[in-house]
Amino acid sequence: MKDRRCVIIGGAEIKEYDRIRSYLKEDDFVIYCDSGLRHAEGLGRKPSLIVGDFDSYENPHADTETIVLPVVKDDTDTVYAAKEGMRRGFRDFLMLGVFGGRMDHTLANVYQMFDLESKGCTVLAADDYSEFTVISEGGAARVSDRYPFFSLLNMTGTARGISIKGAKYTLDGAEITSGYQYAVSNEVLPGQTAEITIKEGRLLLIMDL
Repeated sequence: MKDRRCVIIGGAEIKEYDRIRSYLKEDDFVIYCDSGLRHAEGLGRKPSLIVGDFDSYENPHADTETIVLPVVKDDTDTVYAAKEGMRRGFRDFLMLGVFGGRMDHTLANVYQMFDLESKGCTVLAADDYSEFTVISEGGAARVSDRYPFFSLLNMTGTARGISIKGAKYTLDGAEITSGYQYAVSNEVLPGQTAEITIKEGRLLLIMDL
């Protein structure tokens, strides 16, 4: 599964189906999680796998492979789908329909991105407004001026050695703690590409569309 991507689709609201659909590739392995199935028609993609306890959406009893989970469990349907994707050998993940609505599920899915990244996976998430990815220590990211705003959030501990170039607000060897989020709503300079590097810790990069 080295060159193939696993797409996890949750049940959070999607309005901009045309834009979200543009993220999908023909050979993606698509996992619909429970009520994420309501997006199947709008996204125009059949599931490769269905996962869920079906407490928020009726089991379609389709010919597609389906993993029925117990309602009482530790993992959310989305977390289980991510673990199942890794178990099947995927290391590149796209998450759609996972942010918005219930805040507990949204935050759990953000931390699931960090968990995937910590296990050596690449992960991108997108909703109607933004793209999300994780930058870890020794890593770097580039943000083009097609994104009006971008933010860096530290979800845990302290991130150090953070530098930002090519943006309205620059940093040089700075640190961001999880208790003080000051790197919010930065802007890429017109015609430039912002460059972000981090030496220690991990950050959530949010790029607004």
